[in-house]
Amino acid sequence: MYILGIESSCDETACAIVKDGTTVISSVVASQIDIHSKYGGVIPEIAAREHLKNIDTVVNLALDQAKLSLDDIDAVAVTQGPGLIGALLVGISYAKALAVSRSLPLIPVNHVQAHVHASLLVDDDDKLQKPQEESELFPALAFVVSGGHTNLYRMNNYTSYELIAHSIDDACGECFDKVAKLLGLGYPGGKLIEELAQKGDPHRFSMPTVMSTKTMMFSYSGLKTHMVHLISSFNEEELKTNICDICASFQQAALNQLAKKILYTKTIYKDTKQVIIAGGVSANMKLKQILLDHGIRYLAPKLKYCGDNAAMIAGFGYRLFQENIKTPECFYDYSWDAFSRYDFSK
Repeated sequence: MYILGIESSCDETACAIVKDGTTVISSVVASQIDIHSKYGGVIPEIAAREHLKNIDTVVNLALDQAKLSLDDIDAVAVTQGPGLIGALLVGISYAKALAVSRSLPLIPVNHVQAHVHASLLVDDDDKLQKPQEESELFPALAFVVSGGHTNLYRMNNYTSYELIAHSIDDACGECFDKVAKLLGLGYPGGKLIEELAQKGDPHRFSMPTVMSTKTMMFSYSGLKTHMVHLISSFNEEELKTNICDICASFQQAALNQLAKKILYTKTIYKDTKQVIIAGGVSANMKLKQILLDHGIRYLAPKLKYCGDNAAMIAGFGYRLFQENIKTPECFYDYSWDAFSRYDFSK
């Protein structure tokens, strides 16, 4: 079964075709990073206009790469939210038109939850890697860490998500981006901080202890505030001299919180078979090393599926379709009034 997925929640216009929920036949992403980097973050109106420019090309490229036509597609999955409303409008409108014109089922997908399915994807040309069986995966703890979310879910199957913990303020990835901006490194900040941190001493600067280890919730505003004061205490020359140690100390504190929360959560949910990490921060190699140092075995996406992509949308869409989870009728209402009232936070 071939699912065509469309993603346009933020600044990536993406389309992918996934077979049977796990095998990626094609995946195309048009990134806007170069456009938004000069502003230090995503400008919603610019993002929406770029989606309009790119979406038709991206969909056609995905079909060409897969050597398939629309006649081969069994259903269309699209990000319904959360995300930037103008950006989502482009993807949803295109997906609706495509589904109606070809009489295909339309499957709205939660973007944050879909990140978990990125960890379950295999490429069509993978000869050795095989999808894991459902019995090997669940119950699972699924951890989505990105620029917008730091969520921990309990999952009993592919489509059940119980949110058991989240950040009470800033997301982990957002904290990385803000600290990178304070350091004058640019956007997005996670990769830039990780590269500098590899040359630094993670114990050089003391960092605040954030949130008790006896709670599953996360917090990053205190760490961010601490970094504001620390960075402002240096003059320009001192900052250049110490920047690697600053990045290493900050990264260690930010990532240690994630590992400690997972360890604590596993003591409560003792029947957990798998820890799944996903989202942009899951690309961080230091995070993976810290998890292993704490004895946490994990399942993570390939690097190309850590960020926003449509393969994860198609993969999750397949599972929703198999579970016969019905699309809300309001999603098929094509009037602007209905669209403007749609809850994009879901």
